Amino acid sequence: MKKATQGQTLTVSSSTHLSVGFVLMPSFTLLPFSAFVDALRLAADEGDQSRQINCQWTLMGHSLEAITSSSGVTVQPWETYRDPADFDYVVVVGGLLDNSLQGSQHVIDYLQQVDAAHVPIIGLCTGSFAMIRAGLMDQRRCCVSWFHYKDLTDRYTNVTPIADQLFVDDGDRITCAGGAVAADLAAYIIERHLGQNWARKSMRILVMDSPRPANAPQPQPGGDYQVNNRLVGRALLLMEQNLSRPLSTDEIAARVDISKRQLERLFISETNDSLQKFYRKIRLRYGLWLLQNTKRLITDIAQECGFADTAHFSRAFRAIFDKKPTDYRT
Repeated sequence: MKKATQGQTLTVSSSTHLSVGFVLMPSFTLLPFSAFVDALRLAADEGDQSRQINCQWTLMGHSLEAITSSSGVTVQPWETYRDPADFDYVVVVGGLLDNSLQGSQHVIDYLQQVDAAHVPIIGLCTGSFAMIRAGLMDQRRCCVSWFHYKDLTDRYTNVTPIADQLFVDDGDRITCAGGAVAADLAAYIIERHLGQNWARKSMRILVMDSPRPANAPQPQPGGDYQVNNRLVGRALLLMEQNLSRPLSTDEIAARVDISKRQLERLFISETNDSLQKFYRKIRLRYGLWLLQNTKRLITDIAQECGFADTAHFSRAFRAIFDKKPTDYRT
């Protein structure tokens, strides 16, 4: 297989084999690991026989000591770190941030070896944070769950966070939001190496629909709204990610690759509100949450929610909730 560099698509040889090495961070999340490896397992053989024929995989660690997942379930590596050149990809699986980033220098060191061997690296869940710490994501696009978006932007300024799609293929760096999306990413990799039939066979046995593409939107964060249109869903995620410095409608339309007029029409159809009116409601709901769950000054909350001053915030807040912000501080 010809290796790719930043932004290039990998060119796959005629070989019908796929070899993957897994590395688990401390407190890794089980679902993305199991979803990815099970998709490989089902594409590796006929039926459900699970023989490593089309696909080979192994689980590595710096020792054979069991690694505890975020749920408390332990998984034991099969072997210590192997020569990265044995693999088509190395997959690093993250999890609970504070735990994953402690005591994991051996993972960072191995990822640097993988990079030196020009082997593509896949980061599942917060595995991307390990890739950043290893110095492998400078000026790269990095997919991150909306849930960990702020964690990433607070810690690192040298990457471009992408939280409005499921995964990002940046050539020799592939990052994934985590969760069940890992199965979609696995199917994408399987199709690239083994063909569409094996990828679909794997997804069917997993009782999943056809693989979702990389640019499909992530499920929305915890607002009380649901939309059916994919572009509106991506616009909502951009709004959630830009509360303190609100984007213009033109900026949002450009990011989701649609005209401003089309986006406004879609928004009214889906929400019965204009885009900016709905955006303001999202910001004010966040302000309400901050008032109810923190002791921050109202002035700070107003700025955090993208309002120029407290008076402006208070007027908008009262128009929506029929109460003043100060009513939540008595």
